[in-house]
Amino acid sequence: MKLLECPINGIRPISEFTYGGEYRNMPNPDTCSDSEWAAYVHYRNGAPGLKKEWWYHTPSGTWFIAERNTMTDKVNRTYLLGQEEAK
Repeated sequence: MKLLECPINGIRPISEFTYGGEYRNMPNPDTCSDSEWAAYVHYRNGAPGLKKEWWYHTPSGTWFIAERNTMTDKVNRTYLLGQEEAK
């Protein structure tokens, strides 16, 4: 069984999680150009490698970031947004 670590509830079966897409820093919508905003909304980097991704733990209602290598499917770490330096 594939497992994923929720930063709140620990290691849980992957069936308890929902993938939320790649995490990317949002530009300031009040100061960025139209082309910068369009790139943020529409363009994705599909190249394999280390990615930061949003994941949702359904039973606890917790959104968190997972750093995952998309080539090997290995999760290096998980953390709540704002706690990037905690580990």
